[in-house]
Amino acid sequence: MARALPAPGHAVSAAARPIPDHICIVMLTAVGDAVHVLPVLHALERANPAARITWVLQPGAAALVRGHPAVHELLVFERSRGWRAFLDLRRQLAERRFDLVLMLQDYLKAGVITSFVHAPRKIGLDRARSRDASWIFTTERLAPGPLVHMQDMYLEFLDHLGVPRDPLVWNLGPWPEERAWQREFFAPFARPAAAMVVGTSKPQKDWPPERWAEVADRLYEDHGLQPVLVGGRSAAEQRAEEIVMARARHTPVSALGSGLRRLVSILDGAALVLSPDTGPLHMAVALDRPVISLMGYTNPRRSGPYRRFHDLVVDAYGDPGERYALTMETRPDRMARITVEQVMERVGVWEARYRER
Repeated sequence: MARALPAPGHAVSAAARPIPDHICIVMLTAVGDAVHVLPVLHALERANPAARITWVLQPGAAALVRGHPAVHELLVFERSRGWRAFLDLRRQLAERRFDLVLMLQDYLKAGVITSFVHAPRKIGLDRARSRDASWIFTTERLAPGPLVHMQDMYLEFLDHLGVPRDPLVWNLGPWPEERAWQREFFAPFARPAAAMVVGTSKPQKDWPPERWAEVADRLYEDHGLQPVLVGGRSAAEQRAEEIVMARARHTPVSALGSGLRRLVSILDGAALVLSPDTGPLHMAVALDRPVISLMGYTNPRRSGPYRRFHDLVVDAYGDPGERYALTMETRPDRMARITVEQVMERVGVWEARYRER
């Protein structure tokens, strides 16, 4: 049975009602977005501990959140199957009934999938923030508002439902059964680890691997850290790995291709994380690990670290002295502006403020 809510910590919309028992989340894509969804799930669970949450998402993000205690069912959208993926998902949803759908994404494909879900309430973004006319697939929409950080955009769904946002809980792990692997991975290390994310899914977000090699040596020689390369094994990441390994005087450990759950364990055990705007950056924030964010292509006010570690951001998105607005504008070719010295200056800030003694 749905429970009545306590007094919320944020403004309650006219749509606020008790949180129901059967909830479907439609949020399909990136790993970073999946991380941002987790506090929403925990808040819904606090509001109604009897709530059962089904999440529709794609395979990459599913690998990260499978087994998460706040997710009761995953329905995987295999986008590589093209139109057959929609038919597969429609068949899976045909016999299920929900009380509420949160369409957290503003893409047409998310709207089409939302149309397959049997539920009286379907909540999505307001028309101004919805692309592809995806708002037509919802019965309720968020109140119009300015652009905000991606995490805050997802939290606005809680405001609409009258659910308190805080405390923000990710519970990303490592989970108890993952601790043995984590201990085994770090056992050979004679010094604290610095996890370096050397590639992303967008070339415009990447930093030159030659500079990563120089940073790896500086971390080793000047700060007593063991550099660890982390990420997937895409062609671009493997090329970056080859260059870093060939140029670095002190060979880093490569953990590329370890998988997302093991990446959680590596980031959690690292003393420092260095990353462009990609999933591991947001994973590090969720794990409360200090992260130096290399930002140029995307606006750090919208997609940088949330609520913490702003003093560790290397900001090449703005020109010197520029007071740029919170915008979705991307700025190609900005990542090349980031120098090794700028990154090492942020490492110095980490050394002074965050390093465990």
